Amino acid sequence: MSLENIAYILGALTAGGGTMGYVRTGSVPSIAAGVTVGLLYGLGGYRMQTRQPYGVELALLASIILGGSSIPRAIRLRKPVPTVLSLISVFGLYTFGNAFRKTL
Repeated sequence: MSLENIAYILGALTAGGGTMGYVRTGSVPSIAAGVTVGLLYGLGGYRMQTRQPYGVELALLASIILGGSSIPRAIRLRKPVPTVLSLISVFGLYTFGNAFRKTL
């Protein structure tokens, strides 16, 4: 699977998850964070698809932001939603981090 498709899938998952969090609990931070991270993944995927610079870097930034907010909560709370977000971020960190490393 190509990097841009992975970025689009992760973007849809995070934006959809943030929207679901808002619908279920009325949490404005959920929708704001989910849509923002989803847009970063989507923009990164678009830039990779059109061969523009900084596509991988944007997707990696989205993974760093997602991991920075979800991994500590997953460790502290041990609830399913932060744990799944942490797994998504670790997958993104590995995938886009490895792609970024190859460009150095």
